Amino acid sequence: MQIAPRCVAYFRYRLTDESGHELDASADGEPLAYLHGGGNIVPGLERAMEGREPGDSFEVDIAAEDGYGPHIPNLVQQVPRGQFPEMELAPGMRFSAESSRGPLTVVITAVAGDTVTVDGNHPLAGQRLHFTVEVTDVREATTEEVLHGHVHDGEHAH
Repeated sequence: MQIAPRCVAYFRYRLTDESGHELDASADGEPLAYLHGGGNIVPGLERAMEGREPGDSFEVDIAAEDGYGPHIPNLVQQVPRGQFPEMELAPGMRFSAESSRGPLTVVITAVAGDTVTVDGNHPLAGQRLHFTVEVTDVREATTEEVLHGHVHDGEHAH
């Protein structure tokens, strides 16, 4: 069976940046499952998966616009320290913030006195992504999976 809309695809992957540094990979070599056409993986990878079958292995480069999007400078802001809970703040900490588009996860990038710099961009925004992929299985999605927009099969669900 080929990967097409309304199918669940299982694949192993390795994601690297332009210098070859590994950014992510299948957990313990276990395949990741996703509903094709459900927007559950980055758009460029989903397009590259279309028509693939179990046993297919391939590499694909995904432009930032088809991955996690461009880096948006307006999502980097300086916020007063008082906007955060009374606790030790450090770069790398994540918080949920309200934005005009609803909840937004921000990462602290700097703390200087009473000013905290936060970044609401995805950590991989603006980066070209390099995927090495192995398709391990494809099946038809259940009606429930299609209605809910994601996979429901236990250990492979995300």
